[in-house]
Amino acid sequence: MGFIMTYHKSTVMTVEVSRGTTHDGPGLRTTVFTKGCPLACRWCQNPESITPGQEIWYEAAKCIGCSECVKICPNAALGLNETGIQILRSKCTGCGACVKTCPAKALSLTGTVWTSDGLVHEVLKDKPYYKEFGGGVTVSGGEPLLHADFLQGFFQKLKANGIHTALDTCGCLSGEALMQLIPQVDAILYDIKLLDGAKHKALTGRGNRQILDNLTAVAEYIRQLRQEENRKILLWIRTPLIPGDTSTKENIEQIAGFITENILDVTERWELCAFNAACSVKYVKMQRPWPYEGIAAMKQSDTDKLKGFALARGIPEDKLIVTGIVIQS
Repeated sequence: MGFIMTYHKSTVMTVEVSRGTTHDGPGLRTTVFTKGCPLACRWCQNPESITPGQEIWYEAAKCIGCSECVKICPNAALGLNETGIQILRSKCTGCGACVKTCPAKALSLTGTVWTSDGLVHEVLKDKPYYKEFGGGVTVSGGEPLLHADFLQGFFQKLKANGIHTALDTCGCLSGEALMQLIPQVDAILYDIKLLDGAKHKALTGRGNRQILDNLTAVAEYIRQLRQEENRKILLWIRTPLIPGDTSTKENIEQIAGFITENILDVTERWELCAFNAACSVKYVKMQRPWPYEGIAAMKQSDTDKLKGFALARGIPEDKLIVTGIVIQS
């Protein structure tokens, strides 16, 4: 992937703040998307969050072909041809010089750099909505565990302000980073994409042994917390339904088996997240191919079948939910 993934100790962090989300935890939420991820999922919904640091969006429809950005780039990372601006990502440092000089605003930076206090101040603007709709703040990614030190303080400040907190993680980093953040959150959204380790590596770039081990440790922590402190942390398992890759009978049955055998007692719900091609516009802006071009949204008959496989393996119906856009059929 061209960079080493370790978790960062920093006083600032590059994030994207999204308001009014309803699918990243209970209630109406503000979702903070961090940058940097140890995985490279073929279907990634946030490709701009894979690489740490700021990157450049390019919207060809806005470009007037003046080439001012090409002239000013200090790293010779931009070129102009008949299709518009071409960004050489290997040379681009995300300095933003091209963004500032573009008169048509065809170029923009992904993410904003925040201090912890500044980010807390920003999300607290939405506090009245959290109170009204029972929501809070979710930190997603990318992978938040890469920023455990920063987020530990961020979550602590939110809790001091009475804000419900949630962590959305792929679990593919050290258990130390995960356990550092869990005491500060009220909900954990945890991905199980594929149970087969070889397929997981082929489609995400990494195996899943650490992910499953970390999830088992999370479940045990939640059990102990309930007994010792009578405090409940919500655990939501999420599985993306990707046609031909994860939305198979075999995969859903395998994940259902893992849940029922290891973590069912602490799992609040299992979300089957229907395939969504809306992120394809991000791939266009980043000048990357979208691997699922031409694949339509899922039909309800398809998701009903997958639900049936899970239910047959012992998942209670009240814990199983399909999220996302599904075509009625």
